[in-house]
Amino acid sequence: MAHEIIFHHYWTSPFSEKVRLVFGIKDIAWKSVEIPNMMPKPDLLPLTGGYRKTPVMQIGADIYCDTQIIIRELERRFPTPPLFDRDAGLPFGLGFWCDRIFFMATVGVVFGEIGDSVPESFRKDRAAMSGGTFSTEALKANAPFAYDQFRAHTAFVADQLADGRAFVRGNAVSMDDLQAHMNFWFLKSAVPHILAKILAEFPAVTAWYDRVSAFRHGKHTEMAARDALAIAAAATSEAKAKADPNDPTGLKPGTAVAVSADDYGRDPIAGDVMFADRHEIAIRRTDKQVGEVVVHFPRAGFNVVRT
Repeated sequence: MAHEIIFHHYWTSPFSEKVRLVFGIKDIAWKSVEIPNMMPKPDLLPLTGGYRKTPVMQIGADIYCDTQIIIRELERRFPTPPLFDRDAGLPFGLGFWCDRIFFMATVGVVFGEIGDSVPESFRKDRAAMSGGTFSTEALKANAPFAYDQFRAHTAFVADQLADGRAFVRGNAVSMDDLQAHMNFWFLKSAVPHILAKILAEFPAVTAWYDRVSAFRHGKHTEMAARDALAIAAAATSEAKAKADPNDPTGLKPGTAVAVSADDYGRDPIAGDVMFADRHEIAIRRTDKQVGEVVVHFPRAGFNVVRT
């Protein structure tokens, strides 16, 4: 039980779909805990300490926040088939393009089209998460520009596939495919007619999208949130304290810090450093519901401040 993969997600989350495809490619069995798509998230925050974004992966009392660190951990535990070749750093750099620039274009297309049908509660939640506003009028006005940008980003993928290769890196699926696939999946889920119109120009991308989607989601069974909390409470983290002599800020085990995303959903998560290296920071924190847990974050895309 302590080593089960417990995935906290909701089914319409594009970032969750990226990880679900990893489960499919690696044929991983996992537990599905479905969480709300907006606040409040009373059964998630005891695990994360305030991190509200989706998805989150739990293995016992170790909590992994952000797809970047989730996928690193899955690759470490389940190395076959590999998602990375010798250029293991490039897919994560590509992820910043797909998760931020390309994703913002996708969001603009989706909500420029369906913004009027979005519940007011969702608008308020996303405005709070971004620190801005959720204006239907502004989204509609921006939709043509978002559409133009989505097409331009699609052309990058099409150019990569132009020599007839099956996947972005060649004949085997890799993390690069999953990074880009997420945006097409989100558009197809929300506004399929718009994706069909865009991809009419890019038949190779359509075929590629179908090949990646065919990996599906592995083997999952449902788990109640209360059971996931109980597992965390009964488990002990596998993380080991260690120091990185090259850390530019001098972080060491026991240093009190707050970690927050640098884009949106910037809620700070407080704890004591367990370890920090160039890829990851893990902080130990205690919650009255689950006791002591260790929460893992990527270094890239997250701010760490001493408290």
